[in-house]
Amino acid sequence: MTFSTPLKTRAAHLARTALGAVLGLGLAGAVVFQPAQAFAQAAEAAPAAAARVVPRADGAGPALWAIRDADSTIYLFGTVHVLRPTTAWGSARVDAAFAGADDIWFEVSNPDDQAAIIPLVQQHGISPDRPLSSLLTAEELTALNTAAAGAGLTAAQMDIFRPWLAGLTLSVAPMLKAGYDPQSGVEQILKARADEIGIPVHGFETLDKQVGILAGMSEADQLSFLRSTLEAYDDATTELDAMVNAWATGDIVTLEKVSVDEMRAEAPAVYEALLVQRNTDWASQIQKLLAGSGTAFIAVGAAHLVGDDSVQEILADRGVAVTREE
Repeated sequence: MTFSTPLKTRAAHLARTALGAVLGLGLAGAVVFQPAQAFAQAAEAAPAAAARVVPRADGAGPALWAIRDADSTIYLFGTVHVLRPTTAWGSARVDAAFAGADDIWFEVSNPDDQAAIIPLVQQHGISPDRPLSSLLTAEELTALNTAAAGAGLTAAQMDIFRPWLAGLTLSVAPMLKAGYDPQSGVEQILKARADEIGIPVHGFETLDKQVGILAGMSEADQLSFLRSTLEAYDDATTELDAMVNAWATGDIVTLEKVSVDEMRAEAPAVYEALLVQRNTDWASQIQKLLAGSGTAFIAVGAAHLVGDDSVQEILADRGVAVTREE
């Protein structure tokens, strides 16, 4: 199928909007790679993962920031929740900051807890009384069926999904064929590393709060998110590759453009829910950490650490200096 340049450009913009969730919501990698059947049955806890060896970045690697006062150091590190195992993002600078931390902070403390995630998705992501077939046009349902095939599903299987869950699932589904894997996501690797060396792990949020971020949006906003995902489905892998490359090389200007700017323009409700509100809350929690002492390493989705509404900008507005480590 051949598209005009304007249509291709719009599809790319929408792909960036949908994929902003990959860099903005820690739960994304855990939820979207679950088979549909998992949302209808109980799950057993998976065994703890062993820490993986991360390929070393050619240059300095992903960006790292620090906040310091007389008795505290807080590192801020942006992550990608779903990666190819071959992505080179290892960095001696990041390794040293991580190893020297007294505490590790993620978006949630248990991003690998499938037994906890699945019941939440059952409760907030399944709606048999409001099936997608009653909310989407025939053309959109055809697009849904085509896109669902990439996740090994059909539109009929996804019919009971609420729009937010369908949109989140299909935002990342194309990455399966492209070799992306949630087990290679940064949080999973750092969590295993922290467990091995005995550093305490904490979370800014709970899993149920993360599910509630998207589940709490209006149905109209959820449908807008799903429609954007369907329209941009074919461009998703290309756009995620661009995001990951920018992140892995520390190119925060490009990362902001491809992960934050499009979301803010195309889906302001998603942008507000995923980024602005949460960044504001996390900035307050970071200020409380700064009031104490010791060293903390904070690893959250990279989209939270770029742009005018980033955690760093909010802290700067409150008089807290954040510097990029060189």
